[in-house]
Amino acid sequence: MTGSAFETYLADVDAEAAPALTALDAAITDAHPGFDIAVKYKILMYALNRDWRHWVCAINATKNGACLRFLYGVMLEDPRGVLRPGTSTLKTWDFKRGDDIDPAAVGAYVREAVGRYADYRANAREVTEAARAAAQQAKRPKG
Repeated sequence: MTGSAFETYLADVDAEAAPALTALDAAITDAHPGFDIAVKYKILMYALNRDWRHWVCAINATKNGACLRFLYGVMLEDPRGVLRPGTSTLKTWDFKRGDDIDPAAVGAYVREAVGRYADYRANAREVTEAARAAAQQAKRPKG
């Protein structure tokens, strides 16, 4: 465990989600030990330089398991095809209860997100506008 923020979060969620959350937290902190970690908006956020507005990733318990969220997930390659869209830039990797969590795979996504942090910070407006435009285009009927 990574300390008090994780323990605080874990104390307030369904105990059945604990194994997945523990595995996700370990994979995230192994991939990037320098994260600042805090409970914000009822999720456990991982940020760089205490930049909670532009957090890198977050985990939370769900009714059916747990999920790993990436604030600017639209910038990630997603070689496994596991990320589902959320808001215009957010993407989420869902884990059902009992799913095996591959720490190497989670770590690869986290390292990529950390690697794209500076680009996202420098171009957040453009990334958001492009993601919104792509979402609108996808909603339009074809033909």
